[in-house]
Amino acid sequence: MTTQLAFDTELSAVNSILGSIGQSPVTNITGTSLNNPEISLVKNLLLEATKDIQNEGWHFNKQYNLKKSPDSNGNFVIPTDYLRYDVHGGLYDKSMDVVRKNGKLFDNIKNTDVFTEDLYFDITYLRDFEDVPPAIQRYIISRASARAATQIVSNPELVELLQQEEARNRATALEYDCQQGDHSFFGLPQESSYAAYQPYKTLIR
Repeated sequence: MTTQLAFDTELSAVNSILGSIGQSPVTNITGTSLNNPEISLVKNLLLEATKDIQNEGWHFNKQYNLKKSPDSNGNFVIPTDYLRYDVHGGLYDKSMDVVRKNGKLFDNIKNTDVFTEDLYFDITYLRDFEDVPPAIQRYIISRASARAATQIVSNPELVELLQQEEARNRATALEYDCQQGDHSFFGLPQESSYAAYQPYKTLIR
């Protein structure tokens, strides 16, 4: 009896994409198998979709208000796995406006990439595909499948069907993210607690 995994691997994802466009599965996606242009293209489409969707910023790949220190040169060098790197509280504090420039943070207001103090950041990370939650993995796979159908098969009807599947998987991914993130329109800060009124408590008086 084969045990199904709750999550996808890159191999299973590539095979899902191949299956969606009517192609046979493969046993690996490394080494000589990448000499096949179709396999190489599908793997690249998966990686592109992974990066594009994670760049939207989800609960699983974002962290807020993290303290970071500049290096010995006073620079904040941006790591390769950072998709977004912004000063915490920038929506209401306009004393600093940082952007990426030459691989480092650059302050547009002071016109410098040299910083003299620790700062707090909101960071969006690029996670490996296997570290992405299953609901969002399926969304990634469906987007890559729609792109594969467009670039490899060029079948408008198939593309439309796969785009509909992508829309359904996006809805599932958003639902998952809302549940995991415990979001509230009150805009409560991190490490705070708020218990809203619950009508059922009236009945237990």
